[in-house]
Amino acid sequence: MLLYQPQSGYCYNSDSIFLYDFINNFQPKGKVLDVGAGCGIVGLLVARDNPKVELEAVEKQELLADYAYKNAKANSMEYKLHRNDFLDLQTDYKYDYIISNPPFYPDGVQKSKDEMLTYARYNSSLPMDNFFKKVSQLLKPHSHFIFCYDATQLGLVSVALERVKMRIVDVRFVHPKVDRSASLVMIHARNGSKAMAKIWPPLIHFDAKELTKEAQEIYEKAKTESKKCQL
Repeated sequence: MLLYQPQSGYCYNSDSIFLYDFINNFQPKGKVLDVGAGCGIVGLLVARDNPKVELEAVEKQELLADYAYKNAKANSMEYKLHRNDFLDLQTDYKYDYIISNPPFYPDGVQKSKDEMLTYARYNSSLPMDNFFKKVSQLLKPHSHFIFCYDATQLGLVSVALERVKMRIVDVRFVHPKVDRSASLVMIHARNGSKAMAKIWPPLIHFDAKELTKEAQEIYEKAKTESKKCQL
């Protein structure tokens, strides 16, 4: 998949690639909303691999929305793009899946002076409680919310989901190396679920300086080609 990105500012990284692969395990179909789409990578990859997906996306940064639209066109994919803040999104229907690689760095972390990076990285631009409440309002009963977050905030995530009557049913941690703490957690939550959480085997990114076999297979499956350009 060809993906155009800004020459400077926010660019997608391994979080999006690993999240796309995690989402595919749940064979999404029906109406899928990609929240904070950025250049569109997660939603477009998921829709490419799952032909029963009807993809929509929401992105409030006008420039990134332009890249997302360009990438959908470049890959001949149908794409309904909402160019506004997710918290202000109004629709006449609800979704089967909401997916997201949201901004998740907490308050207290030194912020970038680049406005695009600030919106894309820090949860002050999409506060957790407001984010999850809006997700719960837009999901059909017993539907799916699949996203990634800072691993150190898993406890806060779990409590915030419970407040909106959603429960974590699948969890997978991503570790930079086998001897390093998890840096990312990928979560599958459902509204109205009473299921206990399934903890997946960890995903290890690197073995020494080389990609692990699993990480390499995920990159090969994604088959992304990134091109930086100025729109």
